[in-house]
Amino acid sequence: MTQLTTSDRKLLSRPLQAMITVAPAGDLWPAPRPVWFELTPADEVQIFSFASTPRVSRVRETPRASIVVATPVGEPEQWVSLEGSVTVHDDGAYQLADRLARRYYAGEPAKLAVLDEWRRADLVRIVVTPERIQRYSV
Repeated sequence: MTQLTTSDRKLLSRPLQAMITVAPAGDLWPAPRPVWFELTPADEVQIFSFASTPRVSRVRETPRASIVVATPVGEPEQWVSLEGSVTVHDDGAYQLADRLARRYYAGEPAKLAVLDEWRRADLVRIVVTPERIQRYSV
């Protein structure tokens, strides 16, 4: 597995949105989508998704994805791009959704009501294991 740097880990530990791209269906173009994410202790990136989404169907068919995370406007430019294999897990999705909601909605407790809806939904956890890493920083 390709190695993340300390700077990569620092960026990926922030509550930023990632853009994930999976293999498109048929003759469609690849279409990145913003997602919440978590860096695991094994330097994998995990997200959660509703099991019925096209994204989940596509990664089951073609288990690879790319994820890009960048600093927001107004900060020194830095980004990291991870490309790798994908696994889909039925376990741990609700716990991940809970952690990410608390991370991304910190200071906005009213928005945490969405957790009740997610607990009733069929969620999966998608794990990207980086095989290629590209980065840039000023």
